[in-house]
Amino acid sequence: MRHIISILIENEAGALSRVAGLFSARGYNIETLTVAPTEDPSLSRMTLVTAGSDDIIEQITKQLNKLVDVVKVVDLSEAPHVERELMLVKVRASGKDREEMKRMSDIFRGRIIDVTETTYVIELTGTSSKLDSFIVAIDQTLILETVRTGVSGIGRGDRILKI
Repeated sequence: MRHIISILIENEAGALSRVAGLFSARGYNIETLTVAPTEDPSLSRMTLVTAGSDDIIEQITKQLNKLVDVVKVVDLSEAPHVERELMLVKVRASGKDREEMKRMSDIFRGRIIDVTETTYVIELTGTSSKLDSFIVAIDQTLILETVRTGVSGIGRGDRILKI
């Protein structure tokens, strides 16, 4: 099962490598990883997506909590949450394909953020499944390059990850 784990971590050199090392040492895969400072510059928020049974996720959470740099760990998947991912996709857009790419971008509520004579760069945000659906929906031969940020997530309502 897919889990989104949000970690509040001290914003120090080596903190990210210790978390990644914990996963690799135990043979767990990190599907996506996003890290940035919070409103408190001494803390960073790390959001990672991994897959595993409830027992494995519980073990990961316990191991993360033992790391010195980790302040707090929350599995966002356990309760209502909002998640988003950003994707930039460069597509071939010339001739008849130009209008088709514009139409597909509009259907998926994307924005064309760069235009040349032969290409578009399209920005899409949404759930991972929405971005995957866009990739499937367009002609694969038109995709020149794809960049994705990984998932960012936040709990809904009163659920807060703060010290």
